[in-house]
Amino acid sequence: MPATSALRRTLAVLVSLPLLALAACGYGSQAQENTEQAIAGAAKVDGLDSVRIGYFGNLTHATALVGRHERLFQKELGGTRAEYATFNAGPSEIEALNSGSIDIGWIGPSPAVNGYIKANGKNLRIISGSASGGVKLVVDPEKIKSLKDVKGKRIATPQLGNTQDVAFLDWIATQGWKVDAESGKGDVSVVRTDNKITPDAYKSGSIDGAWVPEPTASKLVAEGAKVLLDEADLWPGKKFVITNIVVRQAFLREHPDVVEAVLRGSVKTNEWIDAHPDQAKAAANAQLKADTGKALPADVLDPAWRSIQVTDDPLAATLRTQAEHAVKVGLLEESDLKGIYDLAPLNKVLKAEGEPTVDDAGLGAGS
Repeated sequence: MPATSALRRTLAVLVSLPLLALAACGYGSQAQENTEQAIAGAAKVDGLDSVRIGYFGNLTHATALVGRHERLFQKELGGTRAEYATFNAGPSEIEALNSGSIDIGWIGPSPAVNGYIKANGKNLRIISGSASGGVKLVVDPEKIKSLKDVKGKRIATPQLGNTQDVAFLDWIATQGWKVDAESGKGDVSVVRTDNKITPDAYKSGSIDGAWVPEPTASKLVAEGAKVLLDEADLWPGKKFVITNIVVRQAFLREHPDVVEAVLRGSVKTNEWIDAHPDQAKAAANAQLKADTGKALPADVLDPAWRSIQVTDDPLAATLRTQAEHAVKVGLLEESDLKGIYDLAPLNKVLKAEGEPTVDDAGLGAGS
């Protein structure tokens, strides 16, 4: 459905914010590369030797974790090797995509949007959804017993301008409270804290809670925090984008069959996750251990896994709304996002699998 001119003006991203400010944080060490063994005797897709795939060592990238661990991407790629690189944050993955070090990647909405705008819409496209949900406001139950008690407290978000930061600032505004978006000072103190150190900040008492993605939220709960609000409850149908799949536009033009093969792997992985949730959870955790050196304990893994939904749908309308929220809270300037999606390859795969097609909310390259 085509977007109106006014709507397109509202779909905005702050071009001047550094990539770091729009990163989604992952877990693990430096980016690392690993190569799968191609399927013996199978033909190479598009005659290509390998495709380079990036993702975070993070449960919100469950499709990539499970698809890799179960070799479901490699099965679709046949004689073309899947080469993987894991990242800690959006900026480094966008840099790898822009430099051609990876071809396809799983990434959060804010770095995807920022990467698209930074390259003047000429480098990446969002080609599929991957996950919804998995974001919670968790708090110290001794200090915060109800939503109104959040006023006057110190609440962590991952980074200035990242997806969770914008969501929290927008929620604060709906309460009628005032906060300066840049400094985080006001009726609530918004403390930008890397997800990796947020649990320690909570244990030390330097923050009273956090609006964070999984598994950070469940790590805090394991330290005694309580879930005060699940962000999914603020969205229609309780669905909102947390992870997308992006591709270099040049790679999409030159190797459309490889892109389709990876998307088939993603669709089939999501089907497998839905059909085998316990096996999938174990597979995701096993891949996390392989990528980061440490598996998640059950008291973190189980609640975190339950709050994340894998999905082929990019939930494009929620990306539009997230951008509108960012404009409203004063972090983002207006910029047209039309063209950020190309869902034609995904819809071709979905039709072949007998699944319903998905919509780009008027933000597609051909909309």
